[in-house]
Amino acid sequence: MTKKTSRLTVRDYRVLAQFRHALRQFLAFSEAAAAEAGLTPAQHQALLAIKGMPRPGPVSVGDLAEWLGVRHHSCVGLVDRLVALDLLAKMPDPKDRRRVSLKLTRLAERKLAALSAAHREELRRRAGALRHLLAAVG
Repeated sequence: MTKKTSRLTVRDYRVLAQFRHALRQFLAFSEAAAAEAGLTPAQHQALLAIKGMPRPGPVSVGDLAEWLGVRHHSCVGLVDRLVALDLLAKMPDPKDRRRVSLKLTRLAERKLAALSAAHREELRRRAGALRHLLAAVG
């Protein structure tokens, strides 16, 4: 937050409230969709992060922890649960045996593809309202 703020109008507050409401609705949809697929929201987010990491190359536990904004040891627990559910495989790094790369299993790929398609459709459904709200903020 900056020290210098412009004067906010009632309209500004309404737009911000509506935007937060729209985000929460999308997150509620996402949580329900993950649960229907047998995943927690954190598990879904981890699988999506591994598949969609913006930089090329293997993803390590440290990379995933940083991306998710969690502590390394918390991420280790999440990864171990995903491995136990046969959703993730840990592959030793050939250059550094202390590191492991994370790879989605076929089961995870199927679950993630179905969830991502549903999320894309939901975002498309909400796109007009979200564009309107973002334009109103600008």
